[in-house]
Amino acid sequence: METVAFIGLGNMGGPMATNLVRAGHSVTVYDRVEATMDTLAAAGARKAASAAEAIKGADCVISMLPASQHVKGLYCDPDGLFSTLPAGTLVVDCSTIDSAVAKEVAAAASENGILFMDAPVSGGTAGAAAGTLTFICGGTDAVFAQAKPILAHMGKNIFHAGDVGAGQMAKACNNMMLAIQMAGVSEALSLGIKNGLDPKVLSEIMKNSSGNNWALQVYNPVPGVMENAPASRNYEGGFMVDLMVKDLGLALQAAKHCHAETPMGQQANTLFSQHASKGNGQRDFSSIFLRYQQ
Repeated sequence: METVAFIGLGNMGGPMATNLVRAGHSVTVYDRVEATMDTLAAAGARKAASAAEAIKGADCVISMLPASQHVKGLYCDPDGLFSTLPAGTLVVDCSTIDSAVAKEVAAAASENGILFMDAPVSGGTAGAAAGTLTFICGGTDAVFAQAKPILAHMGKNIFHAGDVGAGQMAKACNNMMLAIQMAGVSEALSLGIKNGLDPKVLSEIMKNSSGNNWALQVYNPVPGVMENAPASRNYEGGFMVDLMVKDLGLALQAAKHCHAETPMGQQANTLFSQHASKGNGQRDFSSIFLRYQQ
């Protein structure tokens, strides 16, 4: 089994690293929040005092960080990990960042003989915990082939979208659609509720009709409809509104560069940005439903 350094143990990274431990990998973890490392240590991982310490002796480095600047800083700063990682080390960044930044980080990796792949994920915290995530990978065929067996311990669907940066671009498209979808589901369910319909019954009707989609199947935004969804635990955990706003910004930035029309993406960005500005940034993105209940 591989020796893996895992950096970034948030709502997604923590469960992902836990699955690597369960699969028998030797995993060293680092996160700025001590409690998250304690949780992984209890599962069998080794705690590191810094990212630089975590990567010592690692065959593979996996990172799951909030935004582009964190990824670029971790790897490319003068004292970043690329300055000390041995040539031939596999680096897989699972963060959702700007495609251009992923290419920039990959170029810096190549200069140091390091193998880099961007591999953002889809599937939410439930998928991270269950090991059923979708990985959307950007890199060479050889790097993808090397990384795939490791990713298979954390995900069920592993796609090679293309060269470096392609994973991030595909993820941006996916999350723009996800935001539009969640806003639409919330809008439709709210309309039904305000007209006397039971949200559980309406959800079942739509799940078995032409309106069926991922949000209705596994991530219903109405509290009490789906026991394990964030909506049923006061929208805590899950995928934060602030992160959805970030991802929508990446999608719209990409659209601007290629002159693509994204009117629904722009509207979704407006809705989620307004929702975040009202103190909901740390809540799960399905809390957009609350906007329609006001």
